[in-house]
Amino acid sequence: MQRTVSFTLNDKPTSVDVDDERMLLWVLRSDLGLTGTKFGCGMSLCGACTVILENEAVRSCAVPMKDVAGKQVLTIEGLSHNGKLHPLQEAFVTRDGFQCGFCTPGMIVNAYALLQKTPHPTREQIIDGMEGNLCRCGAHVRIVEAIEEAGKNMAGGAR
Repeated sequence: MQRTVSFTLNDKPTSVDVDDERMLLWVLRSDLGLTGTKFGCGMSLCGACTVILENEAVRSCAVPMKDVAGKQVLTIEGLSHNGKLHPLQEAFVTRDGFQCGFCTPGMIVNAYALLQKTPHPTREQIIDGMEGNLCRCGAHVRIVEAIEEAGKNMAGGAR
């Protein structure tokens, strides 16, 4: 059913006229031009499409717009402020936490949710928390190091 869905996107009120069953991923990418969120597997398995919905990391390829109405959504584009990278983004750069970069937005957004819940995670908690995000290039060791560094730099968790 086509209707207007209103929600908060990256701290800004947003409304779109959309089918209730259209997936959030496609609204973000195609309708709103936020292409940082990637299409990977389309089955909620790889984590490339991860966004934060109401403070929870979710796979946007599996979230229909009817479930977004009235809620807050944070994408990779919403992490930086006034041209300054978020500490997680900075750590991924300094630790070379990416190779091809395709999985990076989903990794960073998932790590953000992890650090919100566990501001000072152990290495094991990071590995467990990032289990559902796949990197085909094999940058996992550097990704874990970047999340460890960001957790220390953020001193108290995600903003």
